[in-house]
Amino acid sequence: MVMRGLILFAVIAVLSAVAAWFAETPGNVAIAWRGWRIDTTFAVLLLVVAVIAVVVALLYRFWRAIVHTPQTLARMRRERRQRKGYEALTRGLVAVAAGDPEEARRQASAADARLDEPPLTLLLSAQAAQLEGREAAARDYFTAMLDRHETEFLGLRGLIIQAERAGDSETALTLTRRAHRLRPRTGWVLTALFEKEAAAGNWSAAERLLRDAMRYRALPGTDAHRHHASVLLQQALAKDMAGDSAGALKLARKALDEQPTFRAAAADLAERTLAAGKHRQAVKLVERLWPEVPHPDLARVYGTAVQAKDPLRRFQAMERLAALNPDHPESCLALARAALEARLWGEARRHLQAIPEGPARTARVYRLMAEVEDAENGSTPELRAWLARAADAPPDPGWVCGSCGAVAPGWHAICGNCGAFGEIDWRTPPRAMAEIELPEVEAEAELPAPAPEAEVIAEEAAVAEIAAPAAPSTTSPEEAPAAAPPTAPAR
Repeated sequence: MVMRGLILFAVIAVLSAVAAWFAETPGNVAIAWRGWRIDTTFAVLLLVVAVIAVVVALLYRFWRAIVHTPQTLARMRRERRQRKGYEALTRGLVAVAAGDPEEARRQASAADARLDEPPLTLLLSAQAAQLEGREAAARDYFTAMLDRHETEFLGLRGLIIQAERAGDSETALTLTRRAHRLRPRTGWVLTALFEKEAAAGNWSAAERLLRDAMRYRALPGTDAHRHHASVLLQQALAKDMAGDSAGALKLARKALDEQPTFRAAAADLAERTLAAGKHRQAVKLVERLWPEVPHPDLARVYGTAVQAKDPLRRFQAMERLAALNPDHPESCLALARAALEARLWGEARRHLQAIPEGPARTARVYRLMAEVEDAENGSTPELRAWLARAADAPPDPGWVCGSCGAVAPGWHAICGNCGAFGEIDWRTPPRAMAEIELPEVEAEAELPAPAPEAEVIAEEAAVAEIAAPAAPSTTSPEEAPAAAPPTAPAR
């Protein structure tokens, strides 16, 4: 503002100086033309020339305006048409976002009639057709977008979504590969193509895409490592099916290194280490994993890897393992199972009762309690009460898909029910997927007879002698406090 004032002041000062100079030195001018003579000053002549120049300029502009009036009117109509077309396009996009198919179709037609820009109108028309459920028309619009470089990627995305909705995985994979060639660094393309390659069993291609996604940060760090571990473990399963046990073991180890808390990789690596005859390595591996990822398969591998033929010695080994994570329900269950095999009924009950009431007491806890009761006392009302409690208890944990809740017989990178990648993990199902079948209770004579009292006391004494440093409990079944028999819940 100050600068403008200074410039105006300078212009006025210059004009004033020029006017003063002309006033001081007016000069005389004489013009003779065809008998006419004009005598005047130089300043007046200069003013007359300036006025004539202004008049000529105005006449010229007026003439140009008359000559260019048709073009001007045509341009104004064209601008008005474009403005209304863009307004219709905006209202159409708003209608799509609001879920109003009729308004979206009407505004798409208006925009298409007023705008000479097919990419924009094609997009709106395709979205309006999708909103109305006219998938064939939407497909035609998206296909037309493929002919233009600036809209090819957007058309591919629309066709990919349509193929996914129709369940045409092969077409979706082909289109996603084409989109990846166009924009190899786009996040959703990398993740979508990774999932589709994985679903198709192309694990090498999936791993390459996952590395690209990690490089371009298309996935969060935690998800990227979890997905990479799943891909490596799935490749290990494929190697095992092909007969390459050594390659499967190597990949399983890499999967666990990628995600140290990956239960499926932990259980698989322990199984493969034991199958390779590396018993001491299997024992050390399970002991290293147990504090973080306790699992029934790890306990089973550990019981085999310690190579203790005597059940009492296996129970002592299981006590060492459970001491690494003493408060976890899996530790209590592993100890109870080992005590049951060693015919230590009191120890088995004690460890089962150590599991707190609530979600941790799943059906297998009550089934194991029923096994203890059956092995010690045979068919009793308490046995049937435990089985009744098992039927109504929360379902046992298993390999459950976190996306759809389906229970799988084993771990797999792809859910066989919903096709989700990397969602199967060891967890409690959200609901019982099948009725728990209760075992038939045979007659008392057909059940295994409980061990005589003297034999049980001798076995308990043997445990005390084997595990003298640890000094485990040697209470006999009669001396141990009896578990309060549960009552069957009201039906």
